[in-house]
Amino acid sequence: MKTVHHAIAQRLPLKNKSNLLITSTFLTGALLLTGCQSTNLGQSNAVAVKQAPSVAKKTLETALQKQRRQSLSYHGNLEIVNNQQFQDADAGTEKMAAADYVGEHCEEAHDQAYAALVLQAEQQNKDILAADYDTKRDSIKQSYLECADAYQAWDDHQYDSDVKVAPDYQALFDNYEDTQRPLDKKEAQLLDEYLLKPLSIDSQGIYQPMAGKATMLASAQYQARNHHSSINQPIYIDFKNGDIYLWADNFAILNSELLDDKLGTKWQNKWLKIAIDDGTLPKGFGGEVIKSHFAALDATYDAAPVSQFNYVAPSSLASLSPKLPAHQLSAMLPSAQIIRRVQSFEDYQASQQKYMQIFYNRISAQYPELVQEPEPMTAFESIQNPEAFTSKSVVQKILAMIKGQMNEEATTGEAIASTEVQEMYGFNKRGQLKWEHLRRQLDNTSEANNKEGMRIDVLQQYSAISTKDLAFPNLPSDVQTPNASNSIDLRKYAPELLQYYQDGNGTGVGKMVFNMLPMVKESFSSVE
Repeated sequence: MKTVHHAIAQRLPLKNKSNLLITSTFLTGALLLTGCQSTNLGQSNAVAVKQAPSVAKKTLETALQKQRRQSLSYHGNLEIVNNQQFQDADAGTEKMAAADYVGEHCEEAHDQAYAALVLQAEQQNKDILAADYDTKRDSIKQSYLECADAYQAWDDHQYDSDVKVAPDYQALFDNYEDTQRPLDKKEAQLLDEYLLKPLSIDSQGIYQPMAGKATMLASAQYQARNHHSSINQPIYIDFKNGDIYLWADNFAILNSELLDDKLGTKWQNKWLKIAIDDGTLPKGFGGEVIKSHFAALDATYDAAPVSQFNYVAPSSLASLSPKLPAHQLSAMLPSAQIIRRVQSFEDYQASQQKYMQIFYNRISAQYPELVQEPEPMTAFESIQNPEAFTSKSVVQKILAMIKGQMNEEATTGEAIASTEVQEMYGFNKRGQLKWEHLRRQLDNTSEANNKEGMRIDVLQQYSAISTKDLAFPNLPSDVQTPNASNSIDLRKYAPELLQYYQDGNGTGVGKMVFNMLPMVKESFSSVE
């Protein structure tokens, strides 16, 4: 099984992220059913690195398909990493851009170098004009003159190809807008030290398709020298009844302060129940979603070129560039066998388009009434008319978004188009699938410079379910499984809160919000 962040990153396209988050919610149940079980592949792959790509593709396909119906425990970890933008600047000898515009480069580079020398002199309690700095001052001057001559030659070269330009300066000036600046390096270092390195995003849980349930404890931790904080969100999915449960405590304070001033401790140690199907969806729709999801996955996988797959030696993981996060690498190294799949970003996008097309075509053919988009409604109108805000209308909206994404042309920047999406799968000596790893660049199509972007490394590990371990270690034992006594039904709670405001109660913020609704304006007016 794949965690939500892993599933979204791997199975859905990058465009329109806000829309895709909604789409991914719709598919959560189906995505969870991709499974996370151990799969016995036999002992025929003893010398993995010598096997053909076709064998690698078939072996992996068998493992992934068998994953879909077995129970397991999983742990996922996501790391966001800079794309070596500041490391490259230190390691290379390429010239860096100093100004915003190429015509200002030479003067800006001179001023920055001279300012650095002045600072050095001040730190050493010396005069900048002292003989100690003659050599450095002269070097700065000569560099400026050399740069100015090169720029003039480069500028002339635009109109006269016979004019010669120094190769390093020509490379700099030709690609000036895409060239890294010292400020870029500094910003990247600060981002790395104060956000990315201290941040860790994890998920863990169990997946039991035969029991019709799955759990997830999603968490984010930030640990710096003088600061440590964490946040987590328990999630329980009941496939049989079509319900998702979120831990209500996490929303209680915000709800109490902004909307429900009578809430008190009613949500303490409670679940918030969200019904996926309110009875307005066609019978058997959930099962068809899962079938269509798997059919689309299988079709896109079958169409993938064999050349994308190969076996790699576990020992080669340590030499990958860029390097894998250390804690992920340590979990991956003990593998007996590793299968890797590498796609160009173009191929990756094409496969996602194919997946959406197959999924949409199957659903629309089976349930044509669901591809009729409902009348547009604002959030306030949805609250005002809850009867119109149904599971069916939500599904119609999501299918309309999928159709819109299919009809849009992919607009991929050069930075992204030149990158690869890499997946790796690790097996133990008994041929059991123990982990999956995804590496890809974050969507950065708006940036001209691929060094501006970041990448993600997602590791998902699988193991047998232990009866001793709690699904939610941070929750009391009596609320590990949601039920009627320890949960709040959102569909019942929302109308009660609306009535509370119609009776003239509520917070100032809540009154301002609800007063914008025509159906409650009159009630507020009469109370006032």
